Amino acid sequence: MNEIIVPAMGESITEGTIFKWHVEEGNSVTQGDVLLELETDKVNLEISAEHDGVVEKILRQEGDTVLIGEVIGRIQSGGEASNNTSVKNNAAESKEKQQTQQQVVPPVETSPSQSSPANREEASPSSDNGTFLAASPSARKLARERGIDLDQVQDRDTKGRIYQENVRNFSDKPLEASKASVAGQGNNKATSLAKAPVSSPSVSVTGGDKPSERQRMSRRRVTIAKRLVEAQRTAAMLTTFNEVDMTAILDLRKRRKQAFQDKHDVSLGFMSFFTKAVVGALKAFPLLNAEIDGEDIIVKKYYDIGIAVSAKEGLVVPVVRDADRLGFADIEKQIVDLAGKARNNSLAISELQGGTFTITNGGVFGSLLSTPILNTPQVGILGMHKIQLRPIAIDEERMANRPMMYIALSYDHRIVDGSEAVRFLVAIKEMLEDPEKLLLEG
Repeated sequence: MNEIIVPAMGESITEGTIFKWHVEEGNSVTQGDVLLELETDKVNLEISAEHDGVVEKILRQEGDTVLIGEVIGRIQSGGEASNNTSVKNNAAESKEKQQTQQQVVPPVETSPSQSSPANREEASPSSDNGTFLAASPSARKLARERGIDLDQVQDRDTKGRIYQENVRNFSDKPLEASKASVAGQGNNKATSLAKAPVSSPSVSVTGGDKPSERQRMSRRRVTIAKRLVEAQRTAAMLTTFNEVDMTAILDLRKRRKQAFQDKHDVSLGFMSFFTKAVVGALKAFPLLNAEIDGEDIIVKKYYDIGIAVSAKEGLVVPVVRDADRLGFADIEKQIVDLAGKARNNSLAISELQGGTFTITNGGVFGSLLSTPILNTPQVGILGMHKIQLRPIAIDEERMANRPMMYIALSYDHRIVDGSEAVRFLVAIKEMLEDPEKLLLEG
């Protein structure tokens, strides 16, 4: 007997949430087959089979929070699949089944003898109308405590099962709306349930004639929320601003962009310029490349620059390692690669850990000015913004329209003084406005 165990995924990750099982009990698997997808605070990970065999038992279900090292299933070596199908065949059937279930909920009039062993352990028949409702013991307990009829709870998984979270979400709906819904169903309650669409992780909540929707946060969104609040609560965070005339960089990109693309097979973007400028400024002002540990200051002698990327599940900050040793092309290639992995949810934990300073670019979404929040335990973050033509005074007599960008530096005032932060930002401005300085100081 081989156990399916939640693997270690890095020092900062202690638990995860089962996002999706790719197998069912009775499926045959071979070593390397993907068993399930686990959602963590930072990335989604696939857990693969370490041995050949048959999935004998699934101990934890989709949506359950599991700890590192916890046993979540068992594989019987040398067993025979109950349906004589492999995981690969089952995955295709499961996908087709899931598409069907998005339109119609399976009829609830199923007898206990027809349910799987897992369902028989989790569920008991409803006494109200003789139909069989699959609900976990904790869901039934919570329903009794809050006086909720489980027949009314339509927020279920793809197999029609009800869990504690479904009951908790349902209990937040106005009681009058629930009663009206039941009254409208009349004696056709079971038929209505059978034809109701499968609910997403959100629950529609109607307050009078003003509808709203309750959505469950993803694990990553919960972690982002906690970290941002923690940063504002624990750090003495201030932000200083400046503006950069992007004329020189735009001119350089215009002249060199195609040759750069042909030689390095990557586009010459803005991020490599800003990364190089940040490294140069960090060398001149090392306290912005540090962190606080109790009453000590740890000054980093290396430059691992985090690049904030907006992904579907929320913001992630993959790290460009040893940016001071990389050329423009290497920086651009790494950023493109990391951004692609972030959007495909395929980043490794190691690619998210250990940054010393962060750059975030709200300009890609049209932001003209913002105050970025620290990515703790880092003590500095640079915010880029939209490039916009503005009239600039060249001297006392001349004006010109120039492509200008506001830049913002948020910093931890506990170890970084205001004058140091301002000079740091000025150094970045000067290097960007004179790109040759990047070769000498970056």
